Amino acid sequence: MKIMIAYDGSRNAKLALVQTITMFRELKPQIILVAVAENPRDITASNEDMFQEELEELKNHLLEAQGVCEKEGVSSETLLLEGDARKMLLYAADSKVKPDMLIIARHSDEVDGGLIARSLTYFVDELDYMTFGKVSSFLARRVQCPLLILPSR
Repeated sequence: MKIMIAYDGSRNAKLALVQTITMFRELKPQIILVAVAENPRDITASNEDMFQEELEELKNHLLEAQGVCEKEGVSSETLLLEGDARKMLLYAADSKVKPDMLIIARHSDEVDGGLIARSLTYFVDELDYMTFGKVSSFLARRVQCPLLILPSR
């Protein structure tokens, strides 16, 4: 079974990787970790430097995730793409990787704060449960393989 995971090194992506390994280990999956570096809108020296930093950071996240897979005895590969995350993940799933399943983690921004901040976060989370994020919504409407969206914890 070939499983593609959208991976950015975030807390939720790391949790999704662990959950994927736990859920599918018995099927001896081949995990393809795909990261996307988004190109800056304007080409200035400072934006180019930030983009190169992002590329290096993503490479390191992918290597770290591949190390987790190796430690768990799961076959893995990595793929680093550049461009709009939604479009590049769709391209990878439909044209390049052609997985049996695509797994993405729900995006969440955990807010630290008092009662008001937690109440607002709870309200926003409830609205979020009724809809998808921009990446997952885009992929849910277009990707040609089964899509599993793992919740944040």
